[in-house]
Amino acid sequence: MLVVKALICLGGLGLVFSIILAIAHTRLAVKVPEKQQRLVAVLPGANCGACGFAGCEAYAEKLANDEVEANLCTVGGKETAEKIAEILGVEVKVKEETVVRLRCQGGKAETSERFTYLGIASCAAANLVVLGSKSCTFGCLGFGDCTEVCPFDAIKMGDNGLPVIDEERCTGCGKCVAACPKNILELLPKVQKVYVACNSPKIAKEVRAACKIGCIACKICEKSCPYDAIHVVNNLARIDYEKCENCGICVHKCPTHCIVETEKKRPKAMIGTKCTGCEECKAVCPVKAITGEPGEQHVVDLKKCIGCALCYKNCKYDAITMAFALGYKEKVA
Repeated sequence: MLVVKALICLGGLGLVFSIILAIAHTRLAVKVPEKQQRLVAVLPGANCGACGFAGCEAYAEKLANDEVEANLCTVGGKETAEKIAEILGVEVKVKEETVVRLRCQGGKAETSERFTYLGIASCAAANLVVLGSKSCTFGCLGFGDCTEVCPFDAIKMGDNGLPVIDEERCTGCGKCVAACPKNILELLPKVQKVYVACNSPKIAKEVRAACKIGCIACKICEKSCPYDAIHVVNNLARIDYEKCENCGICVHKCPTHCIVETEKKRPKAMIGTKCTGCEECKAVCPVKAITGEPGEQHVVDLKKCIGCALCYKNCKYDAITMAFALGYKEKVA
């Protein structure tokens, strides 16, 4: 009997408090402005924090109060930015789409271990122990901290112990960049297809001892770049993305293959009947893929052609086209 009374008493108290809370919620609720509600509706709801705020609602509040720019949502991209601009009645400059790139190729097959690490399976933790167990102290530690923080499931750990990035899923939010203790994840414009996949500033001898495909500061890339877009600084090749035209010459010239590109298939040069045999194309070809006599139509050896498009850009007679791919497309400034 006492148990029944106790249950009735507790149930009654619960009902009373529920009614009080419901009334308090109704009376004390903060009304969200209509503009802010509309902004929340057009935002993707990912709450990834890429905009610099705790979530989409926090960003919407700042937008409604005209406190921040309307182009901070990397997840929504151009479409979301345009919708925000329409609601706010402003013009918005859409940010260039970015994607994260891994500036390291030193996986299990390319590097060795200095010692056996038996601690917490985390890059941040392993890095605290004399910069990790990898022979290259500037390379990926392979525990996947980046995969843990990615809110879009865009990063997986590959069989070689390195992160594999799904470019289609990556939104450029930058969470993985912040989580990496080695600073080897970098946000680059999506149009940038060529980059240096090494982060070691060590001298050549030390790099070779630690990794099979690290940058040895040989400067071959620097000498071969027709756009003066790559230079070796502090023993490491660095690309000026404002100057780079993604020609890929440095990729083919690099002796250690530490410069990589994301293009799966490049177009090849084809010389048509408009060719006057001026030999300008032959002079600029970095791989000697063009042959022909002066005054006669020249020919491209497709097996040698790397699709850099230097001949295409230098032909004064529109005799060269780029074929066998989706087509040649210059990087948009």
